[in-house]
Amino acid sequence: MLRKLVFFLMLIFPLSSFSASESFTIDPNHSYPNFKINHLGFSTMHGRFGKTTGKLNIDRLAKTGSVDVVIDASSINTGMKKRDDHLRSPDFLNAAEFPDITYKSDKVTLHDDGSGRVDGRLTIMGVSKAVSLAITNMHCGVHPFDPAKKKYVCGFNASAQIKRSDFGVTYGSPGIGDEMALEIEIEAIRD
Repeated sequence: MLRKLVFFLMLIFPLSSFSASESFTIDPNHSYPNFKINHLGFSTMHGRFGKTTGKLNIDRLAKTGSVDVVIDASSINTGMKKRDDHLRSPDFLNAAEFPDITYKSDKVTLHDDGSGRVDGRLTIMGVSKAVSLAITNMHCGVHPFDPAKKKYVCGFNASAQIKRSDFGVTYGSPGIGDEMALEIEIEAIRD
């Protein structure tokens, strides 16, 4: 009887409609949102954020998913304390009033070659804008250093070009560039 029911359900619902969705928690020790910006026309300044949390949902069968990333704005690090303190101030990120930078996906499209695209909303200093991330590399598998071979990890690299002025961050313009290269490298562990 059960076999007949399963067969009947398979006839009604095509195989592609069954979800292979998996949930992952971002590993804060192996996730690195970072940026590059022109500094006064002399050089390119690099910075990163040291505290990132969030969730991923990946359906590799349907080639889709979701992304929800929370970045601690005060964890910014450019390698110079005085500059980092200024970047946390109201002139730039205003981290005391807006402690989180967030990215929440609206749509995720994955390809077999490990590339893809995430369309979503980036929020900085309380201002949300549509930002598309290009996934340049995605890989999932058992963590090679897990002796039990049970820790399953997915990681991806994604990037976008944004304008900081779109989020109300205009201090130092035009000397400090408006356009920023944003990169998000994430590793996440299956729940």
